[in-house]
Amino acid sequence: MYSLLKPLLFQFDPEKVHYFVTRNLRRFNKFPGGAAVSRATWDMKDQRLEKEVFGLKFINPIGLAAGFDKNGEVIAEMANLGFGFVEVGTVTPLPQPGNPKPRMFRLPPDEALINRMGFNNLGVDVVAARLAAYRKNRPKGQEGVIIGGNIGKNKVTPNEDAVSDYIKCFDRLFDVVDYFVVNVSSPNTPGLRALQEKEPLMQILNTLQQRNNKGGVSKPILLKIAPDLTDEQLDDIVEIVTETRIAGVIATNTTISREGLTGKHKAETGGLSGKPLTKRSTEVIAYLHKKSNGAFPIIGVGGIHSADDAIEKLNAGASLVQLYTGFIYEGPGLIKRINKKILSV
Repeated sequence: MYSLLKPLLFQFDPEKVHYFVTRNLRRFNKFPGGAAVSRATWDMKDQRLEKEVFGLKFINPIGLAAGFDKNGEVIAEMANLGFGFVEVGTVTPLPQPGNPKPRMFRLPPDEALINRMGFNNLGVDVVAARLAAYRKNRPKGQEGVIIGGNIGKNKVTPNEDAVSDYIKCFDRLFDVVDYFVVNVSSPNTPGLRALQEKEPLMQILNTLQQRNNKGGVSKPILLKIAPDLTDEQLDDIVEIVTETRIAGVIATNTTISREGLTGKHKAETGGLSGKPLTKRSTEVIAYLHKKSNGAFPIIGVGGIHSADDAIEKLNAGASLVQLYTGFIYEGPGLIKRINKKILSV
C-alpha cells in the first residue's frame, strides 16, 4: 500500500505532506473500525518482544523518534501502527514557530532528509494538556505504550539561562510522560550544541536530577547526543552519565556532515538524517557501550531503513531503537519487519 502512495507523496513539499498524512491518519482512526484495521494491518503483539529498560516495561523495542509528533497529536495512531513507544517534542516552555519555510528537504538518491525546523511547537502547556487527555482516555489495548518527553530551550533564551527552560518543561510534563530526553544536540537552534560541553551539561542534568522526585516517584532522564562528537567528547558523555546518574543516552541526533551526498538539496543547512547516518550512529552506540562496559542503556536512532539496520544497532549495544526518516521512506511496514526479525534471531 505505502509503496503505491510514496511516489505521489514525494511529489509535494515534505512538511505539507507530513501534516496531510498525520491529519488523515487521525481521521482514518476515528472512522468506525479504522483503528482496528490499522492494528490488524501493522501492529504485532508478542510477549517475546517485551523488554524492561531503565525500569520501564516496553511492549516492543521499536519507538517513534522525537520530531515526528512534536505536539503529542498522534500517539494513539502511532501505537496502532505498531510502535511500542512514542517520544513527543522537542517541547519548549513557550510556543515558537520555528525557522522560516521551506525548512525540510528530501534527498531521495541518498534516502535522507535535511531539516532545520527549529523546535517549532505549541509550547509545553498545550503538549502537557494533550498528553493528560490521552492518558485519561487511552484507547483499549494501548495501556502499555510508553511516552517520552523530549525537552529543549526556546530560541530566545540565552544559553546561560537554558537550565530554567529545561526545568519548566520537566516540571510541567512530569506527570504525563514516562521518561525524559534532554535535547542539547539539535543543530537548528543557534548555540544549542554548545550545551553539550561538560560544564553546562552537568549543570542541566544535575539540576533536573535534584528535582526528579515527586511523591517518591522519579522518572528516567536520558541525554540525546549528536553523531558529530569526537571520541574525547564521547568519553566525557560516559563520565557525565556516570556522575549525574541519569538513566541513559539516545544516540544519535541528526548530523551536520554532508559527506557523500548526491541529492540536489545537499547544500541546505540543517540536520541530516536517514541512510547517510546509519554507520556513524551505530559506531557511536558501539563506542559508548564498550567504553562504559554496558553501564547504561542506549536508545539507537539514525539511519534505520531495514530490519537488518535495527539488528545492527541492537547488536552494537542499543537496548531499544527509534525510527523517523526510515519510517518516512519505508512506511509503517518497517516496524513489523523489525519486530519479526528480532523474533527470528
